[in-house]
Amino acid sequence: MRKYLIIAAIGLATIPALALIPALATEQAAELTPDTVLGTTIAEVTAALTDMGYEVRKSEMDDGKIEVYFVKDKTKGELYVSPETGRILELETE
Repeated sequence: MRKYLIIAAIGLATIPALALIPALATEQAAELTPDTVLGTTIAEVTAALTDMGYEVRKSEMDDGKIEVYFVKDKTKGELYVSPETGRILELETE
């Protein structure tokens, strides 16, 4: 009888921990790095950033690159994306 109670207690204790795994994966996926591919058009880049939880303040083409100003959690940033590859070329945050 004790074996079943111990197994049940361990099972119930792991459920909350397992519930955190998708949240951690989503938070990590929302981080921008030079390897992040956002898209090859202004619309695709804006949509990708919005899906990641960023608020896009301004986006335009500048010197053949997609330039985007964004805000997330009181952090402001600017990035440039290659329209050929969709990858981030430059990333600056304040």
